[in-house]
Amino acid sequence: MILKIHKPAAPLDLFIDHFLYYKDYIPDHQLDRFFPDGNTYLVIDLTETPKSIYDNVSLKEIQSCKRIWFSGIRNQSITIPSGLEQEMIVVNFHKGKSYPFIKAPLHAFTNLTVDAELALNSEIQSLRDLLLACVDAEQMFAKMESHFLNYHIHPLVQNPFIDYSIQCITQSPEPFTIEKLTQKVGFSHRHFIKIFMEHVGMSPKQYMKIIRFQKAIHFAEEDPLKTWSEIAMQCGYYDLAHFHHEFKLFSGFSPKQYRKLHSDFTNYVAVG
Repeated sequence: MILKIHKPAAPLDLFIDHFLYYKDYIPDHQLDRFFPDGNTYLVIDLTETPKSIYDNVSLKEIQSCKRIWFSGIRNQSITIPSGLEQEMIVVNFHKGKSYPFIKAPLHAFTNLTVDAELALNSEIQSLRDLLLACVDAEQMFAKMESHFLNYHIHPLVQNPFIDYSIQCITQSPEPFTIEKLTQKVGFSHRHFIKIFMEHVGMSPKQYMKIIRFQKAIHFAEEDPLKTWSEIAMQCGYYDLAHFHHEFKLFSGFSPKQYRKLHSDFTNYVAVG
């Protein structure tokens, strides 16, 4: 397998965490369940074979994606191909930071995967053509940086209120409340939710739940011997029943099932 990760230079590094290129991955399964992780992605398929999205229960195809597509933030899992015989570049945006490149408020794409032209600039399809002409991943990364520097919908300027809010939610050892966040950023409750949904794609309350779920996944992988009761308490769930309910809501599995099924890649579980 060929796997290369590239961190863009400033100012793109403020908005894009990394570009990921992979090819010749040979998993022993066909389908993965991908958990909601609070991120948005741009996927550039360098093959001509359409990629499918599948129903989480029946595993029947429900959508076909071609060439290049944008995946909005999710509060539910999605079933996708495992990566067999694929060649792709994935743009992994920082949490809450894809806004400068997106035409519409991010909540317009929540739980959706759409053709890239519907979400980004009209030149995005031509970027794929440029990538196909490159001789290696390094050339591709250079083309990617050039494109995102030249084609953005909004100025490449950080929103300090969104940055601070996401930092509080993701890094605080204690769960934050909406009231505490609005006091910190100085917005009214309604205005804060509006701005947050435009930039992130869901309400602060829903986002907090996703991040808390992700913290549980992190703690479970960090220490396989840690009990789910300990993890639930560490992540700020009311009780174990509450934790089990939200874990299954976001993943489709009970915590016990997850520990039996989880793969080498965080947030992925083989399902077919």
